[in-house]
Parts: sequence; structure tokens; C-alpha cells
Amino acid sequence: MADNINEVRQQHWVKTRNLTFGVLIIWFIFAFVLPWNAASLNSMTFIGFPLGYYFCVQGSLIVFVALIFIQNKMQDKIDDEAGLSGE
Repeated sequence: MADNINEVRQQHWVKTRNLTFGVLIIWFIFAFVLPWNAASLNSMTFIGFPLGYYFCVQGSLIVFVALIFIQNKMQDKIDDEAGLSGE
């Protein structure tokens, strides 16, 4: 029984850690990589705006808000799988 609980906790931790790393990688790309390359992205346009400008002003913010909701939903699913949903 104790081994099963430890195994479930270990799987929960691995899934939570992997989700966190994935979210941080996406955050890093939109927070640092795209703004660093904004000048080269400006050769393309998105809804009439230069793409680099759009990502720096609005696109990254949309991605950050979406990341919050996606991360929350995925973490809830991981918690439910481990029986830690609190319900």
C-alpha cells in the first residue's frame, strides 16, 4: 500500500514538473526569444501589423493569458489522476 502511494506521488511529481518546464519554455520563447528577434520578424505582417511589433505589444500577452488557463486545466487533470483533486 505504501509503495503504491509513493508511486502515485512520484508520477504526480513527474507530470507536474514536466508541465511546469513546458510552460516555462513557452513563456521564455514569447518573453525573450521573440522580442529579441522582433526586427527580423517585422518583414512579415499579421492583421496589418509587423509581426515582431504585434508579438511584443499584444501577441505575447495573449499567449501568457492562454498559458495560465491551459496550465491550470492540465494541472487539475494531473491532480484528478492522482486523486488529489480535493473533492
